[in-house]
Amino acid sequence: MITVEDARSLLFDLVSPLETESVSLHKAAGRVLAQDVSATRDQPPFPASSMDGYALKSTEVELHAMFKVIGESAAGRRFNGTVGPGQAVRIFTGAPVPEGADFVIIQEDTERRGDLITISDEPGTKTNIRPAGIDFKAGNKITAPRILRPEDVALMAAMNIPTVPVARKPVVALISTGDELVMPGEIPGPDQIIASNTFGLKALLENEGAQVRILPIARDTVASLETAFGLAAGADLVVTIGGASVGEYDLVADVSQNLGMERSFYKIRMRPGKPLMAGRLNGSAMVGLPGNPVSAMVCGYLFLLPMLRRMLGIEQVLAPFQHARLTEPIGKNGPREHYMRAVLSEDGIRACADQDSSLLSVLARANALLVREPNDPARPAGDKVLYLPI
Repeated sequence: MITVEDARSLLFDLVSPLETESVSLHKAAGRVLAQDVSATRDQPPFPASSMDGYALKSTEVELHAMFKVIGESAAGRRFNGTVGPGQAVRIFTGAPVPEGADFVIIQEDTERRGDLITISDEPGTKTNIRPAGIDFKAGNKITAPRILRPEDVALMAAMNIPTVPVARKPVVALISTGDELVMPGEIPGPDQIIASNTFGLKALLENEGAQVRILPIARDTVASLETAFGLAAGADLVVTIGGASVGEYDLVADVSQNLGMERSFYKIRMRPGKPLMAGRLNGSAMVGLPGNPVSAMVCGYLFLLPMLRRMLGIEQVLAPFQHARLTEPIGKNGPREHYMRAVLSEDGIRACADQDSSLLSVLARANALLVREPNDPARPAGDKVLYLPI
């Protein structure tokens, strides 16, 4: 068995950043920017008013001064003349400031009668003008790589960038294995259960930017598994769920090796999730996950998500561990790293009472994995521990 750290290193060797593709701006949110993009214009492209009011010369601004209104400047429709001495232009927020003006007095500080305005309140010193290019200038960059947030998309729209270079979505094929499984909505036999891992992993991986294909359940026969692997052809990552242990019906290792899988490792010194296998199969990375639901999901967080981030070109592929104080004591740990389902709150963190790797209800209530080193001693409430948010 190898450590979690060594397993991650070997898994990263199985994948590499994917090629770049272009998508329309309206489809870019959540994708990973693969190349820097540059603004094609200044924003704003002209000095713009930040308030509704009147544009005039700053040297003439004083209490009770009077001005003649000679025109209007609105957003999308500028005043084309020049503001001279004793003159003002009615202006609205976002409108271009006319030539000759360098101050906007807000309308609340004025009184208007016909075409004349009087400064009725102390105007202050703020010009209420946004300089041209104060937001960004032509050539300013949004740097890659980054996961594009709605705010990034808005910025690119303002920069007049209609198409965006992004990393291609990794294609992941999920193969659940076992005669005991049926799909949700089907009627299980007396000795069958519903396939759950596939759907939890699909949601987990798609949330990280993958394109996930759920393949038909592979039965516990060589022919069924060979068919499933054939259907997975072309995926960047093939993930099998179950059948990777050493029982008489655990056929994934033998079948995949007969199909040419080059094994990287088998078994990790951790719980849950020890019987994990990885390698390359016909040009694709392959990971064989244990069948217990919690084991599969924990391995998804620890191994599959970092592999996806590497394929997407994200710089920080490993989610950083964080620290919290125990709100309840925990017993000593055994010889393997233990990723315990836990509940994080404002008061600290506590391990869930039952850590059986088959209990999805416990995982659904958890929002963190409490990390225990091998042979970690019993710890009292108040001790600081490591955890991974989930």
